[in-house]
Amino acid sequence: MDVVIAGGHGKIALLLSQLLSARGDSVAGLIRDPAQSADLRAAGARPVVCDLERASAEELAEHLAGADAVVFAAGAGPNSGAARKETVDRAGAVLLADAAERAGVRRYLLVSSMGLERIGDPAVTPEFDAYLKAKWAAEEALKDRPLDWTVLRPAALTDAPTERHPHLAPPPNRFGEVSRAEVAHTLVRLLDDPTTIHQTLELTT
Repeated sequence: MDVVIAGGHGKIALLLSQLLSARGDSVAGLIRDPAQSADLRAAGARPVVCDLERASAEELAEHLAGADAVVFAAGAGPNSGAARKETVDRAGAVLLADAAERAGVRRYLLVSSMGLERIGDPAVTPEFDAYLKAKWAAEEALKDRPLDWTVLRPAALTDAPTERHPHLAPPPNRFGEVSRAEVAHTLVRLLDDPTTIHQTLELTT
């Protein structure tokens, strides 16, 4: 399998690259900073410098040519502000979908987030509310496209070792925590399981 991962230098993306390359898949990681290339190579991925906040769909589609699947694991990150939640978490995911359609890549995995029902909750900080809104909009942008999409909504992320006893189910799911390693393992499972196409699944332990 030939897989392209957007947000290739993130922890989940690097773990996913290691898992896929270890079983013989070809992996490319999209990164903004060329200085991150060595980390991707160490994880078994081919670094591709492409800034999702600046690239056109046509430019990105060239990087996807020949791929079997794409994974959107990018994120603006904490303390990045509401504006970058829009340009990365929403617009970046939409751009990848546009490019996948142009390149003829049907399989699309979107790493989203649990907790979308809290959008507009006054107890949620404005920045986190912007993050949830961006993830919701990214999910909605996939649903009418001719793509074999799957949405994975992890619970609160930790750096603990993989639990390997996850609870993966359609929403609503009980909220808790899940390790980034478990998210990476689950993404591999989803890539291999066509019965998850056009499903939204929540992951927690």
